[in-house]
Amino acid sequence: MLEKAVGTKQGSIRAALRGPFFSATAPLAAPHWTTTLTAPFLIIETGQPVASMRRHGTFPHWIRVASGLPRDRAVTINVQAGDTLPTTEGFAGVIVTGSDAMVTERHDWSEATAAWLADAARAGFPVFGICYGHQLLAHALGGEVGNNPAGREMGTQEIELLPAAAADALFAPLPERFPVQLTHEQSVLRAPDGATVLARSALDACQSFRWGDNAWGVQFHPELSATHMRGYIQARKVALQREGLDPAAMAAGVAAAPEGRRVLRRFVHHATALSRSRG
Repeated sequence: MLEKAVGTKQGSIRAALRGPFFSATAPLAAPHWTTTLTAPFLIIETGQPVASMRRHGTFPHWIRVASGLPRDRAVTINVQAGDTLPTTEGFAGVIVTGSDAMVTERHDWSEATAAWLADAARAGFPVFGICYGHQLLAHALGGEVGNNPAGREMGTQEIELLPAAAADALFAPLPERFPVQLTHEQSVLRAPDGATVLARSALDACQSFRWGDNAWGVQFHPELSATHMRGYIQARKVALQREGLDPAAMAAGVAAAPEGRRVLRRFVHHATALSRSRG
């Protein structure tokens, strides 16, 4: 069914794939990469933006815009809503969104998605997890996720690349320090065995990791614009004040973060090139 659906309108694809969430016990098919220029990316939607920001679209829409993917190269599967995860066949790579859920809540849909991601990563399929997706990928591969001991990290914050990033396919061309958009309470407390930690911030020692050659997680949000970030700060105003933070100062400090967006675009380019080479 997926082979027939790929290349049709996204709505038709989602209708064809809708059903009970993916079973963690079902085998993941051996990956097959399409060699055409239009091989789509799978976007796994694990949540929605805060209510006040939904007028600007969904996480998959923001990701498409930030990554430069045209609509016909992105297929969205909403696992939180019960969509069935397809096999990796016919896709160039997968991008996992952020969520209002917590990985430690161990929702059935989340655990099933974690099992899918572990199989995909172990098969060498290109994976890119954002915030919740970053944490879920770490959990899937045996890492530890929990509340960040340093507390909430939010706003436009600077991250620092670690020495291993100099040889990384996504981070190598970037400056050693650059601003990114952040909003999270949980973090990867321990990266999976065999993972390479690529970046850190003042409040989080694992802002990004790579596992194997083709699976990355980033705690920051490359898809968020400055407008999105200010909207999130406003939406969290009461919680921020309760935690002793200054929402007005945080909002005033928000700025564009183009380097974070470059990381996402470099993943798309990397996965696309890989899909062609494996034809």
